[in-house]
Amino acid sequence: MSAWFSKKPRIAPVEAQDDDLKATPSRMEGLWVKCDACGEILYRNDLEKNLHVCPACAFHMQMPARARLASLLDGGVFTEHDQNLEAEDPLGFSDSKKYKDRLRVTKKNLGEKDAFLSGIGKIDGAQVSVGCFVFEFMGGSMGSVVGEKVTRVFERAYDLKCPAIVFSSSGGARMQEGIFSLMQMAKTSAAIARFRTVRQPYLSVMLHPTTGGVAASFAWLGDVILAEPKALIGFAGPRVIEQTIRQKLPEGFQRSEFLIDHGMIDAIVARKDLRPRLSQLIALMS
Repeated sequence: MSAWFSKKPRIAPVEAQDDDLKATPSRMEGLWVKCDACGEILYRNDLEKNLHVCPACAFHMQMPARARLASLLDGGVFTEHDQNLEAEDPLGFSDSKKYKDRLRVTKKNLGEKDAFLSGIGKIDGAQVSVGCFVFEFMGGSMGSVVGEKVTRVFERAYDLKCPAIVFSSSGGARMQEGIFSLMQMAKTSAAIARFRTVRQPYLSVMLHPTTGGVAASFAWLGDVILAEPKALIGFAGPRVIEQTIRQKLPEGFQRSEFLIDHGMIDAIVARKDLRPRLSQLIALMS
């Protein structure tokens, strides 16, 4: 009889998510942060003051949604709406774990009720209806609640006759909600169509990564589409496409630099320049 430690596990370990669709979060332990791009060891407080951008190589690390909004809005003031909306489990979905259990654990760990924050703020005195994805919440996936919150960003902008801004960072539709998730693509797009009648700008800011149903709907419907440096943007990830068409894709395919060269986005804006750029666009287009 072989020793217990030589036996193979009965359940094979789950493979890691495709690297192309990861948000490449920095490795954080205590007070220090290691840059995933250059390997520089950084003091966490200094990194946060630099908007989570590596001072050594300018790599844009993942930035918490609330910190992002605080850095962009006047006085860091964000009046949050729709805080009480929480995802349900309409299909009773279960894979290796029940969907309702995943939701409960994620809510507890992050202190957020779903993958999107929405509300009202000001940029240089101009009122804006704003929303931002929380990628840490199930990969920023879009379920019924996320779709409803995004829709309400445009409905508030319609009522207030003010600009709308959405910061997208998502792996796409939330498979645990099936067709209820896919319906959000049409729902959010319809809200944008109604919002356009008030002739106020919708500024879409694509972060790393913006993929799947989010990219295929409201994220790419902005009047102006901005992106952060080296953000992965597209419907399917490069590895999935390569495996499907059995061809090697161009270097940097679907990164923001590739997309701007091919006319798919309007500008790449470094994080430190994003607030003045948004302010400029609002002044020109409102």
